[in-house]
Amino acid sequence: MIPEDYNFRMIEVEFSRAIRLLPDPLINQIAAGEVVERPASVLKELLENALDAGASAIDIRLDAGGVKKMRIADDGHGIARDELAMALARHATSKIASLADLENVASLGFRGEALASIASVAQVTLTSRLRDAESAFALDGGAVESPRPAALARGTVIEVDELFGNVPARRKFLKSEATEFAHCSEALRRIALSCPEVGFTLTHNGRVVQHLKAESLPARVAHVLGEDFTSGARVVDALAGPIVLTGLIGNPADARGSRDAQYFFVNGRYVRDKVLQHAVRAAYADVLHGDRHPSYALFLSLPPAGVDVNVHPAKIEVRFRESQGIHQFVMRAVAAALAASAADAPVPMASASNVTPLPAGLAATGVGDTRISAGGMPQSLFRPAPTGQPQSQAAYFALFSAASSQRVMEAPAPGYMPAALPAGDAPLGQALAQLHGIYILAQNQAGLVVVDMHAAHERILYEAFKRDLDTKRIAAQPLLIPVAFNAERIEVATAADYAETLGTLGFEITPLSDTSLAVRAVPALLKDADARALARDVLRELQDFGSGEVLTRHRDELLSTMACHAAVRANRRLSLPEMDALLRQMEDTEKSGQCNHGRPTWYQFGLSDLDRLFMRGR
Repeated sequence: MIPEDYNFRMIEVEFSRAIRLLPDPLINQIAAGEVVERPASVLKELLENALDAGASAIDIRLDAGGVKKMRIADDGHGIARDELAMALARHATSKIASLADLENVASLGFRGEALASIASVAQVTLTSRLRDAESAFALDGGAVESPRPAALARGTVIEVDELFGNVPARRKFLKSEATEFAHCSEALRRIALSCPEVGFTLTHNGRVVQHLKAESLPARVAHVLGEDFTSGARVVDALAGPIVLTGLIGNPADARGSRDAQYFFVNGRYVRDKVLQHAVRAAYADVLHGDRHPSYALFLSLPPAGVDVNVHPAKIEVRFRESQGIHQFVMRAVAAALAASAADAPVPMASASNVTPLPAGLAATGVGDTRISAGGMPQSLFRPAPTGQPQSQAAYFALFSAASSQRVMEAPAPGYMPAALPAGDAPLGQALAQLHGIYILAQNQAGLVVVDMHAAHERILYEAFKRDLDTKRIAAQPLLIPVAFNAERIEVATAADYAETLGTLGFEITPLSDTSLAVRAVPALLKDADARALARDVLRELQDFGSGEVLTRHRDELLSTMACHAAVRANRRLSLPEMDALLRQMEDTEKSGQCNHGRPTWYQFGLSDLDRLFMRGR
């Protein structure tokens, strides 16, 4: 309980009013507060340095979660004897030399502050040998003597002892050994995903915990995220001029309750960016159930000048020059990969007839046509791999997809019985029966297919409604009485700047003053919505992303409700021809693996599953 006479005034601190330069040790410790949060932060910085040095194998040894000791050895090009002391100096780097270099950063590190910051809060020993040098040399952080001869075959070894040993207050904030090691392990996972051509060995307290050899990207993803992820994952492969997006996204049915399996890399750098996260989430919007989160490992490559990586002390956030265009590109690429039919056929290669127009936000980059597919092999612009290693990460993902041609066919009308189709043309097979008026049982080449007929028909109708709306301008509904409300200045400016876009979306929002707006028309489909709240949400989306994603969500909610009411209801008896017609429609409908609410619409029981169930041997 707070005493009644407690003084809530801020504690008064005496300080000198004279301006003076801080001493270097204090400057380095302040910098360390931004860069070195815990052992995992140190590990990340040192691994990035090793990768920038062209390492093909990195050995990591940790004691006590990295707090007691950390040793990182690489086989990179090494550091010259005369530059060892400079490597430990503040803001000393070989990676940039001018403002032009800073605006085109192609390396993972570039500030030259990591080693100096680490050396200010721990005991650091740096040992290195150039590839063509006769001997190796070592230097202790803070030492004034010349580097001493050392034994090392090649590359660089950095030893960090007693992290925060000279800053006890900081050390008290560290967690248990197990927790700190878990953070180090996660830092390695992120780095390992970004460079599959590099081998890693992780040892903790003398025991080898993980060994990753140099391998293909799909193999690395499988080792890091697990076979369960890769077995049901879908390939993303999109190209817009110099901008490339490749990777794997998880099956919506396998979504998780947390975001612990979401990895996004920009030019080989792991980032947490709200624009990219929102784009992926928007693509999954109508295939996720409840508050589930998708899993993914995505790699975005673009010219370095198009992204600013110098906006966060730990370099974990970035800023895109054309954030709206990047958002649209990523969202559409992921949506295209999710738009597989119930047969899970890969998205067909783009051709002259289905090339997707470039997002408007990317027009300024001079990019030409856009291709979004799931099987091509564009030449990525990722950080170059060591000599002899593949340069295109998209090429690795070709192993996950097969060539396919797009089938265009009209959905059979109810009552039509298709002739026996080859297995490849009817992935969901032929209907056998209806179970309790809810499920369709079908036989295909692989075994037994069970379909939730209401959920499946709901998705078919939902996609049909969306296609109908997408072919025309959204109709506007003028309001008999305009809805006026107080607004922020940025909202008023956005309404004026995006007047034409708002009109295309069915809105008429006009400024009344510098701080007020009036909604005079809304989309006809949303005429019963809260006009003020809807307008503010759309304006906020336009500020952040330049598109009406909120409008899309409201529209989709309405269409989902319409589809739900129009879909075949449970306990309705269907004939075999009607069941077959529904299966054929599912095979030709995007995202038909999930209903509008994210629930699965069908499930495959393989013959091997049935054999195990009945203990049959083959």
